[in-house]
Amino acid sequence: MQLRVVLEKYQIGLYFLAVLAGAGFGRLMPFAVDWAAAITPALACMLYLTFLQVPVAELGTAFRQRRFLAVLLAVNFILVPILVAALLHWAPADPLLRLGMLFVLLTPCIDYVVTFAHLGRADARLLLASTPVLLLVQMLALPLYLRLFLGEEAAQWVHPGPFVDAFIWMILVPAALAGLTQALARRHRGALAVADGLALLCVPATALVLLVVVAAVMPSLRSMPAMAWSVVPLYLLYALVAPVVGWWLARWCGLKAMAGRAVAFSAGTRNSLVVLPLALSVPGAMPLLPAVIVLQTLVELLAELLYIRVLPRWGASGKAV
Repeated sequence: MQLRVVLEKYQIGLYFLAVLAGAGFGRLMPFAVDWAAAITPALACMLYLTFLQVPVAELGTAFRQRRFLAVLLAVNFILVPILVAALLHWAPADPLLRLGMLFVLLTPCIDYVVTFAHLGRADARLLLASTPVLLLVQMLALPLYLRLFLGEEAAQWVHPGPFVDAFIWMILVPAALAGLTQALARRHRGALAVADGLALLCVPATALVLLVVVAAVMPSLRSMPAMAWSVVPLYLLYALVAPVVGWWLARWCGLKAMAGRAVAFSAGTRNSLVVLPLALSVPGAMPLLPAVIVLQTLVELLAELLYIRVLPRWGASGKAV
């Protein structure tokens, strides 16, 4: 237990070291390891360890909390698109660049947001229970929003395959394994000891994901068009504003502090790892479109480190600070 306390106390520093190490590996030995192929297994492992901390048996109860789900959907599919439309006004006119922004900012995260919410003292149980709905709604809504923002042809660029694969391998399988582990832990003392030991790995697993993702995207950044850098200030602004919008609506609707933080995490965390394959399938996308999404990934990873330090204070004394 003492080791877990130490890991959680110094997690911010560990994550920064992981990002720096990933940048070094990706730059110095970009082809020594297939970093991109390691992203999904690393995420699945991290989510399995996170789901172990969440009582899977209680997910049905969480899913029945309709007010939370309504606020979560309203933030991600009404308020966030309004914010994205405002940001798009300041983006360059290039259609591929705008498509990349829309791909990544209009799709709420369904995977590692649960981990960061757990680390940020939000109600990860509620977010976990809501992931099937978030995935389904974003699959239906993204073509509509692309048509609204970019015209009729844009909607044809979205395919459900990568979303379905991500849902199976990064949500269903880790959650099922976590539920099985919890069931065994309730019946066998040895399994309980194993589960307690695995709980120590949550922070190291998150650091590993950061290292792998950054190493995987570094080659893309090296060949990135200069125009792609123009989206960074917009991503920074989004990362600062979106959680505040989520927190405000959650509290205005009467959600408790932990549920409000979960909405804030969801508003600020996007589905970049899942939409990247979508971007690669668009004709003529290389290298601009993936680069636009990759930059959001890097901005977001740094923003998450801020979130897990700041958001736990929101509502801790009955009000946001």
